[in-house]
Amino acid sequence: MPDDAGEKTESPTPRRRQEARNKGQVAKSTDLNSAVLLLGGLLGLKYCGPMMLASLYNTMHENLANSEAGADAFDIRKFGPELAMMLLGAVGPIMIVIVLAALISNLLQVGLLYSPQALAPKLDKLNPINGVARMFSARTAVQLVMNLIKLAVVVVVATYAIQTRLDEILLALSLSGWTMLAQLCSVLYGIGLQLAVALLILALIDFAWQRWKFEKDLRMTKQEVREEMRSMDGDPLLKQRRRKMQMAAALQRIQKAVPNADVIVTNPTELAIAIKYDVEKMAAPKVVAKGADHLAKKIREIAMLHGIPIIERKPLAQALYKTVEVGQEVPEKFYKAIAEVLAYVYRLRGKKLNKRSAA
Repeated sequence: MPDDAGEKTESPTPRRRQEARNKGQVAKSTDLNSAVLLLGGLLGLKYCGPMMLASLYNTMHENLANSEAGADAFDIRKFGPELAMMLLGAVGPIMIVIVLAALISNLLQVGLLYSPQALAPKLDKLNPINGVARMFSARTAVQLVMNLIKLAVVVVVATYAIQTRLDEILLALSLSGWTMLAQLCSVLYGIGLQLAVALLILALIDFAWQRWKFEKDLRMTKQEVREEMRSMDGDPLLKQRRRKMQMAAALQRIQKAVPNADVIVTNPTELAIAIKYDVEKMAAPKVVAKGADHLAKKIREIAMLHGIPIIERKPLAQALYKTVEVGQEVPEKFYKAIAEVLAYVYRLRGKKLNKRSAA
């Protein structure tokens, strides 16, 4: 209808979804990736951090203790490669955890996606007018409000986390050495974990909003759905024209084949199969025409016009229509039934059935 032609009220079709995916347009939350990375990094530090610190401490202690002239003559050039390998071995597990967290987060959101179209440069993004329009768009305003809400939540969570651990912080400041460092690390880890969980909850809400917005943007008008269906299935007018042409060609074949048939086997009204058998030229009876509904009616009309016998045999007609194509010989399993029909026809015509018939 013209009044709703521009309203996007229809759910996106699979083709529309695939086209958007090919362009790199998917429902994705960058906040969720950041939250998962932060949480993965904290968990990696919890389980790998002590091992990393112990390894670093032991390496430094051994190299300083084994130095011939003591710490003043410590040669960083000799110790550097060993320190680098130690740091790589210590930080490596944490980096692996972070990489796995990033991969899992992206796979859960968008799955495997490679979009050359999304990587291609777009000149319209360099247009300053378009940039200003994006800055003052409704989408940007909504995003700004959401970012402010996220910032407020983070500040509240951070303040609460610090207040609840204020005694632990003061206790750590009264200590010294490794004990103070361990206590401060424990406090900071607890605060960081609370912030990571809060960010994760906010990111999940953001992801739900992104999914809703993405689905809304992908919605289609009724006219778009009709045009897409027309492009996929073909123009209905062209399809109707093709059906007419196919029907005309089938009728033409029937008009040529049915007058030469020996008998028409019917269902009686739904199906009609024209059979011809020349004892001297054919090894077996042959289906020269067949049709259902309208074509069956035309076959019967042509047969009556040319005096071709019409015999009702429901099981035989159904079996021949399903298994034998036009121009093919009748399979041997139908010889007996066809022979009985032909014998009946020959008797009607006053002919004598030849011994070399299909039976």
